This record gives sequence, structure tokens and C-alpha cells, in this order.
Amino acid sequence: MPYYIYRVTERPIRQLEKLEQHETYKEASARAKQLRKDEVWGTNGLIKMIHAESELNAEDLLNQVRDPVPEGDD
Repeated sequence: MPYYIYRVTERPIRQLEKLEQHETYKEASARAKQLRKDEVWGTNGLIKMIHAESELNAEDLLNQVRDPVPEGDD
């Protein structure tokens, strides 16, 4: 399964822009870190990497609302 790198923007509505696709975690991780480093924080959205079966599945996973993680001793 490939690794996808997306730019996720929240305003005015949530949008996903596929930037790249890589076959190995090492390549995708290094590239995502480089893209994050090159971005001006928050102005162009967040850079996210996801491992998925297809581009459609990656976008579906990125759009899912996740429950917050409990903090402390919860």
C-alpha cells in the first residue's frame, strides 16, 4: 500500500490536496518532514501523510472525525 502526502486546509471549508505518493515509509516520511519545514506555519494548511489502499481511501480516512484522546489519568 502506498503512502500519500496531502495538504489539508480548513478555511473556508475543509479541502484536501494530494501533493505526492510514495511506496516506502522512509521516503514519504522524509518528504513530509521537508514539506512541513518549508511551509509557513498554518498559512497554506497542514501537511499530512497517510497509509492507504487507494487515493479515495486516503481521502476518506483524512475526512473522518476522530474522538479526542483522553488526557492525564482518564
